[in-house]
Amino acid sequence: DAKTTQPTSMDCAEGRAANLPCNHSTIGGNEYIHWYRQIHSQGPQYVIHGLKNNETNAMASLIITEDRKSSTLILPHATLRDTAVYYCIVRVAHWDRWELYLLIWLRNTIKGL
Repeated sequence: DAKTTQPTSMDCAEGRAANLPCNHSTIGGNEYIHWYRQIHSQGPQYVIHGLKNNETNAMASLIITEDRKSSTLILPHATLRDTAVYYCIVRVAHWDRWELYLLIWLRNTIKGL
């Protein structure tokens, strides 16, 4: 699995576009880029995913570079309600909800050690 790196924090003015970068330079050809977010004291929430092409949904856009080594999640009109921890995850298959909960729990547990 490809490793991802993201900034530890980002600031954005309310109502402006928030651009959240993610580097995944070791991504494989069949690995999807998934974005999830976790709002304080809530479970993780799916945001968007993509393989090669740029994607857009009601919540966000995902811009993937041609070489697929990096991507940017764009929240077009960020508000205070978008304040969350955003996870960029690269995997071959789509995540099932329980696998995602486990992954986030493991990441938080390892960070706390």
